Amino acid sequence: MATVAELKAVLKDTLEKRGVLGHLKARIRAEVFNALDDESEPRPSLSHENLLINELIREYLEFNKYKYTASVLISESGQPVVPLDRQFLIRELNAFEESKDNTIPLLYGILAHFLDGTKDDLQNPFLRGSSLQPSNPNLGEQPSRRKHKGMNFLGFII
Repeated sequence: MATVAELKAVLKDTLEKRGVLGHLKARIRAEVFNALDDESEPRPSLSHENLLINELIREYLEFNKYKYTASVLISESGQPVVPLDRQFLIRELNAFEESKDNTIPLLYGILAHFLDGTKDDLQNPFLRGSSLQPSNPNLGEQPSRRKHKGMNFLGFII
């Protein structure tokens, strides 16, 4: 007859092999956080920059199926539950997409821009395709440049 310790080990191995254990742990963490979260304590107001950053992070988390992490981000940050429109984000970042595939998070394009970009590209920001997809340089045109306090969306002086 198997001992309790052996049964626990077999159960843990089975859950790990099925890929369920990580999800269960994440779900438990999210539920514990929600139980401990003090709803009476007001959240600090989101700055425009934090709203955009949080939305980029949320899009990345949801794309990678980190749904419990995304739910904690939304709950803890006060980010609106309904995601911001992707085209709104692109306009606010003063960028444009070369790819027609809008299922890839914008963070991948931003990262690709810095990994593949030249010094001249830093003054002309746009979202290239990531390594997750082939990019097509003939798609889209850069929108007119809007100045925001003398800096472009990446923080470089224009």
